[in-house]
Amino acid sequence: MQEHPARPSVLRHAPSVAAASLILYGCAAHPVSVEVLPEPAGHMVVQSGRPGVVVAAPHGTSDPNTGDIAAAISRRTGFGLVVATGFVLEQGRDGRPVRRYQVNRPLESVPGRGPADERVTVAAQRVYDEYERRVHEAAGGRLAFYVEIHGNSRTDTAGRIEIATVGVDRDHALQLKALLELTRDAHLRGHPEVPALAALVEPADTVFYAAGGAKREGILRLAERALHLELPRAARREFREVYTVILSDFLGQAVTLRPLR
Repeated sequence: MQEHPARPSVLRHAPSVAAASLILYGCAAHPVSVEVLPEPAGHMVVQSGRPGVVVAAPHGTSDPNTGDIAAAISRRTGFGLVVATGFVLEQGRDGRPVRRYQVNRPLESVPGRGPADERVTVAAQRVYDEYERRVHEAAGGRLAFYVEIHGNSRTDTAGRIEIATVGVDRDHALQLKALLELTRDAHLRGHPEVPALAALVEPADTVFYAAGGAKREGILRLAERALHLELPRAARREFREVYTVILSDFLGQAVTLRPLR
């Protein structure tokens, strides 16, 4: 959850975004312009991988380190990759985004706030259309298995990883939960200093971040199966390296996991 200073300023262009993307993710960054602004609103990094399988970070700027995590998962699993950076409409005096394009759905919003603060705009639709196109490009067409990496700083979810899902029933969710817990515990045996974050998987568990908007009108509605991961600060900052390996191993197995019958 973001803090929102009272006097935001409009962020028009961050010229270092494309170069940073090239360095961090090792592939071309595509500028995306909206409405009549001459500067790009943001950039999308795209890399092809296993056909039909994509890992993405639509909020690579406003959800810190999610782009790095998605890129590392892509390298370890062979999944296709999409990372969106920039797409910030307003930033506060501390430099953090206070309003952004949602990217994975055709809306503008305030990070950390609910649907009441979302707004449909022509520019947001244009950004989403480009994102959808890039996801299909990374997938090579059909989107069979799609993973999104998000981050939050909400106190009530600080001790857990939440996974909202598409195309997953309760039994399959229980399998995914068990797989994540087993993978986590296996890796943490050698890292006693790293907290064992709980795993909540929809629909077996109730999650706070259910990704309702992206399911109704965004990219998640296009996937045959999708996992929308919400990572707390600990998984993205202090213990990012360990949890990136955990998530890579989990997702590498989850893509082939089928429900028990």
